[in-house]
Amino acid sequence: MKRIFLPFIGILFTGTLMAQTHTEKISREFTLEKKSPDNALIVANINGDVKVMSYEGEKIVIEVTKSIRAKTDARLEKGKSEIQLGVIDRADTLILFVEGPCISFAKTHRKNKGDRWSRNGNYSYDWNDCCNNDNRSCREEYDYTMDFVVKVPAAFNISVSTVNDGDILVENVKGSVVANNINGSIKLTNLVREADASTINGDLDITYTKNPDKDCRFYSLNGDINALFQKGLTANLSFESFNGDFYTDIQPIEGLPVKVEETKAGDGIKYKVNGNRYKIRTGGALLDFETFNGDVFLKEKAN
Repeated sequence: MKRIFLPFIGILFTGTLMAQTHTEKISREFTLEKKSPDNALIVANINGDVKVMSYEGEKIVIEVTKSIRAKTDARLEKGKSEIQLGVIDRADTLILFVEGPCISFAKTHRKNKGDRWSRNGNYSYDWNDCCNNDNRSCREEYDYTMDFVVKVPAAFNISVSTVNDGDILVENVKGSVVANNINGSIKLTNLVREADASTINGDLDITYTKNPDKDCRFYSLNGDINALFQKGLTANLSFESFNGDFYTDIQPIEGLPVKVEETKAGDGIKYKVNGNRYKIRTGGALLDFETFNGDVFLKEKAN
């Protein structure tokens, strides 16, 4: 029996061509009511880039590119209506996020270890609290991205995150920086204070114009970490990896004694032994590097 496949292929190809796309720009400006050294910008994205840079003005200037893609006009219109820019103004902190029917973003009451997440005021997405609180799974009938470009006063503290189809860039800010990504890279440029950055599938690049005097943490599961500091770096150093190596041109570096960390775990106590600890020159703030499948490259800027 003779088989003909062309009509089936034609149907698939035609279906692909029928996809509809809508793109729009969302521009906003904000001025925080309470000015202080703790002023912060938080951007919690899901699909798309996040770029934050400093400028000489006093306002927070926002431009978001919203893109919706759907197979029908009706679904496209639904996506245009449902996906919106969310804003929470906390007087001294501005929070930007994505609003949609399958997204729940609110203040949580979970206790967090350390201060890594406390800088976002405990606001976060709750993926289990959607669909009008019923038990059905939530599936959007369209695809979307929200690409954020934000200008802030230089002294702001920054906490940014995204999940899919996007990279993170933070440059020329003088406050502390927290950056988290899942499927994309992170680039932190011209930092002067402590930073905490983590990505799962991407490289992490950091450059400092002034070496930090507080602890920093840099993590990538499946990517390299490239860190460039000013000449004369003094710091303590920790490195941990499963398949990666550590490279540096900085001298001298000497080993430090094994550190045993003790924490409560249920009814017992958990111990963590860290033997990969070093001192760069006279020591100082901790630079904590961790990868799983990537290498770490630590360098100083040439004179």
